Amino acid sequence: MKQSLTRRSILVGVTASAVVPPPLFPSIAAVAPPLIAADELNARVTSFLSLLDGQKKKMVGFAWNGREWRNWNYFGGGGFIKPGLRLEQMSQPEKDATWNILASVLSPSGLTKAKNVMLLQDILAAAGNGRDQRSSQRFSIAIFGTPGPIDSWGLRLEGHHLSLSFSVRNNQVISVTPAAFAALPNRVMSGRHRGLNTLLGEEKLARRLQADLAPRLRAQAELSERRLFNILSYAGRELANTRKVGVAAADMTEGQREILRRLIETYALEPYVGVLAAAQQTRLRQNDLAGVHFAWYGPNETEQSFGYRVIGDNFVIELGCIDLQAQHLHPIYHDLDTTLGQTT
Repeated sequence: MKQSLTRRSILVGVTASAVVPPPLFPSIAAVAPPLIAADELNARVTSFLSLLDGQKKKMVGFAWNGREWRNWNYFGGGGFIKPGLRLEQMSQPEKDATWNILASVLSPSGLTKAKNVMLLQDILAAAGNGRDQRSSQRFSIAIFGTPGPIDSWGLRLEGHHLSLSFSVRNNQVISVTPAAFAALPNRVMSGRHRGLNTLLGEEKLARRLQADLAPRLRAQAELSERRLFNILSYAGRELANTRKVGVAAADMTEGQREILRRLIETYALEPYVGVLAAAQQTRLRQNDLAGVHFAWYGPNETEQSFGYRVIGDNFVIELGCIDLQAQHLHPIYHDLDTTLGQTT
């Protein structure tokens, strides 16, 4: 029988006779620092810049916290070209240096997911969808400000369906959001890449959680019978959708909270290299964990459109579904206190 939990019972315990549930986000390290030294990232970016000629340095560099930094965008349009120096414009040593930079912030699974998002562009082009515009090499790296031990600066990898931003201040990585790995097609149905499912966890875990809720809570979680067509918290609206709606973790069973935890970690921890994941874990544990909310949009049927949001005190996760077959998925993850390096 499900035990009803209050916020206080989850955060500080209940009476001696009651069962104390495990925390929603158990620690993955004894002490996880909230900020991570950026020495390695600085060194790899500096090495990359040393390979570029003057023209390419102009292409890759932008002002810190200027219009280009604030206008992150993984949507289509403009020939799918984003600000910065594109992989298709780089020599092989420059490409190698780019991936070396990304390996300092992304985990092996995060790198694989980024490469899969890129690969999907080639799959679409081969099928005749944007043949002259889509490419796995049409993704840009951009550097905002001057990398170094004192100033604030940012790094971004961006292209169609991918936008990853990292903010550095005083030689500390202070933010890994906005972060979005999107997909089209999410499930590759034919060809030599058949079976590739880029956002498997993002879809499967959310569907499983919604299906597992008791009827009353399932109805409470469902904010609309229609799918969430696209993300709500796009550029300029990163902090505009923080009101908690849907079902609170406090009202879920232990098993449902475990599914919710895994869903959140799919966005907030899994893509990042160990030290950054540990720092993100600390950020998650600063939430009122019982008050994390899950909201659902649309039907919950295989290969049919849907959407969801997960809202905590200091983070928002959203996933929208552009098409009716749940093949074109648009997610976003924001750390509300630090997204784009704007600490509150």
